Amino acid sequence: MDPSISLVTLGVDDLEESIRFYRDGLGLPLQDREADSDVAFFTLEGTWLSLYPRELLAEDATVPDEGPGFSGVTIAHNVETKAEVDETLQEAVDAGGRLVKPAQEVFWGGYSGYFADPDGHVWEVAYPQLTDD
Repeated sequence: MDPSISLVTLGVDDLEESIRFYRDGLGLPLQDREADSDVAFFTLEGTWLSLYPRELLAEDATVPDEGPGFSGVTIAHNVETKAEVDETLQEAVDAGGRLVKPAQEVFWGGYSGYFADPDGHVWEVAYPQLTDD
């Protein structure tokens, strides 16, 4: 298997609300789509992010849709400075996300915090401090 991830799909409860969060709130580039399409794609550096109705995603994967809750998966976004961590977390909150864990120094030597999107998908925003700041 090629060691790469080309697409992350998030099952969402309200596709239009999630599109607004990622496109308008966080500024991710939305690919052109038909108005009645039940999927949205965002082109990121090195991968794609896809939004798809949660119940349809569960159906496609042939697994039960057991409602919200921590799925055991987080998505990480690394930035260049500690200030960018704080700025990105605030951007997510301003866009309608929820602050899960304020940014702080972490045991592995970096600086990070977490937010959840409107569907509860948890994102870590991290500055992986590789040198002294």
